[in-house]
Amino acid sequence: MPYQTFQGSLDATNLRIGVVVSRFNEFITEQLAQGALAILEKHGCPHENISFVKVPGAWELPLAARNLASRCDAIIALGAVVRGDTPHFEYVSRGAADGLNQVSVETGVPIAFGVLTTDDMQQAMDRAGGKSGNKGSEAAEAAIELANLIKLLKESR
Repeated sequence: MPYQTFQGSLDATNLRIGVVVSRFNEFITEQLAQGALAILEKHGCPHENISFVKVPGAWELPLAARNLASRCDAIIALGAVVRGDTPHFEYVSRGAADGLNQVSVETGVPIAFGVLTTDDMQQAMDRAGGKSGNKGSEAAEAAIELANLIKLLKESR
């Protein structure tokens, strides 16, 4: 017996997208944001449908996402947490990841996790438009696809 298959498209023309960006390590996060915005434009998301929010650091991403969720079909969370000599890295990266996941599950709004957690600044630069691509672009595509998938699943009830 065949089963129904669902997959979201990359058409962003009718989506409302939130982009929440950490200012900490701004040299990196600005590159991630530019990658995400380029993908949203490429896939037709109107500028007026994008809510762009900046927060102090990755720790603050979940709260901003929670307050943005009611006006968005999906959220792109962008940040860069670079390992240092103290356990601070562990707390911040875990708090951001767990908090964003909790917001997504509680609200039903997909949140694409574009928070880099790297051992050093070079790894972060490589993932923010360097030799490893731009993880902000990848997060934007995931957000678009998930937003469309959720709409498709709701329509098929």
